Parts: sequence; C-alpha cells; structure tokens
Amino acid sequence: MAKAFKYGLKGITGYMEATERELLRSLIDDVISMLQPEESVSQDPLAALIGLDMDVQEPSDRALKRLLPNVMKNDDAASLEFRQLTERSLRETKIGALRAAAMDLDKDVIVLTPADAGHWSMALNDVRLVLAERLDIQDDADAGHVHLMQDWSQAEDVESYLALVYNFTTWLQESLVQAMLQSMDSRS
Repeated sequence: MAKAFKYGLKGITGYMEATERELLRSLIDDVISMLQPEESVSQDPLAALIGLDMDVQEPSDRALKRLLPNVMKNDDAASLEFRQLTERSLRETKIGALRAAAMDLDKDVIVLTPADAGHWSMALNDVRLVLAERLDIQDDADAGHVHLMQDWSQAEDVESYLALVYNFTTWLQESLVQAMLQSMDSRS
C-alpha cells in the first residue's frame, strides 16, 4: 500500500507498490497521448521552432479542453489567437512534467528534489483533471459523491473504479503538496 509523501532529511519521499506505480504510469501515459500535438506536414519549421501553431483549434474532447482551456470565456477569437501562440509550449511543458514523474516510477521508494516535486505536482494535477472530467465532477457536491467511494472491493463498474483512482491520485497530490510546504517552511 502506498505511503504518503513526507519531507525529511533526504528530501521529499514517498512509497508505492508495483501495482500502484503501474496504475499511475498508465494514467500518465494516457494523458501524454492526449497532449501529443498532431504533426502537420504543412507547418512552417520556424513557426514550430518558436512554438507557434496557426492550425491549432479548441479541443473537442472535454478532458483535453480542461487541460488546455480557453483563456477568455466570452471572446473566442482572442482565445484562439492566444492558443495559437502558446498551446504548443504548454503541451510540451505538461508532457515534460508527466515524463519526468513517470521516470521516478521505476523504484518503490520515490525521492524527490524540489524540481522533481514540482513536476510531480503538475503531473498529478493533470491526471486528476482528466479523471475529474471523465467522472463529470463539476462542483463540490459531485466531488463529495466521488470521495464517498473508498473501498476497492465495491468497484463494480468503470465509474466506481475511476472514482477510486481519482481518490488515490487526490490523496497522493495532497500528501505531496503538504510535504512541499514543509520543505519550504524548513528553508525559511
């Protein structure tokens, strides 16, 4: 069974069993697959080099849209322009954090530097956002309903299984953030 992340002399450490690490790796791989930008053969190489993507559109997948939201709710044109200028870079940053976290999943005991902890926090957040969208969590009442699911033996369908996975990643992220805060307190 996983142990919460803790801050100590070695830095921020956590423990996960092989099955928990494989579950998390699978989730991370799924989110990376969602974030991989489509290659365009007609794209200007210079534009790609500096991160411009003039062919980008608002995602149709609700989970991907949650990872890459519009910046202006009531101005589609301005949101699209901003997306063209920033989305490629945002995708690459998210994929980098997800891959960095996945690399730490080769060992039972996970030891994180402050930079590693930042990558993990971003990766866990992105995994949780996708799971929350798949579970249709829109408000505190929805989240409360999902958090009631705590017993793996009760997982009878995809939704209850996803709720348990969501709760697990939420717990991991909460313990990581608490350890990061302790780390910051100890340095001041």
